[in-house]
Amino acid sequence: MTREIVLDTETTGIETREGHRVIEIAAIELVNLLPTGRHYHTLINPQRDIPPDATRIHGFSNADVENAPLFADIVDPWLEFMGDAPIIAHNAPFDFGHLDAELKRLNRPPLDPGRMIDSLALAKKRFPGMPNSLDALCRRFDVDLSERTTHNALLDVKLLAQVYLELRGGRQPGLTLMSNGATEVLVTEERKERSLLPIMVPPEREEAHKAFLGKLKNPLWLREE
Repeated sequence: MTREIVLDTETTGIETREGHRVIEIAAIELVNLLPTGRHYHTLINPQRDIPPDATRIHGFSNADVENAPLFADIVDPWLEFMGDAPIIAHNAPFDFGHLDAELKRLNRPPLDPGRMIDSLALAKKRFPGMPNSLDALCRRFDVDLSERTTHNALLDVKLLAQVYLELRGGRQPGLTLMSNGATEVLVTEERKERSLLPIMVPPEREEAHKAFLGKLKNPLWLREE
């Protein structure tokens, strides 16, 4: 049994050295490439403002996170959910960098870089020179993007879980987020190999065919080399 975690974060900005913080973490558990229905999700109070440019990307404003827990309050349950499983993220160095910065503020060790699986790197290797954003991959693999009006982490991990299965050559299940926040997995039936059935020719048709071939003079298949 192979356990993996699909992860995404949203932040106040790009550069941690400029003081930008994590405001959302979402993670979905995979076992043998398929979602189990277990997930972790939380908003986080970044203890700073969210710039308007960031709000335009992920849709979160200061009001959305002002009553959310601090990273220090969620770090233990989040790490417990993650366990020691490999971590799949799209442009994983970005997510790891921001999470490591949050861990460093609490004097916690960083995430093991050996656990990182960057789905963006996988996509670039498979589709060199092509657009490989999450949106582009969803369109390429016919993954439904109708709910993705903003880049919130919980929806993005649901989409990335489907994309990752396709990048690994697996089946594409349908995932829906239920009203209680759980992830419902609707796995399509695996395609089965079809066995060839012999074509039965009635005796009278077979005799007629032989009679027709007998009328041909010097057919190619009877000539000697």
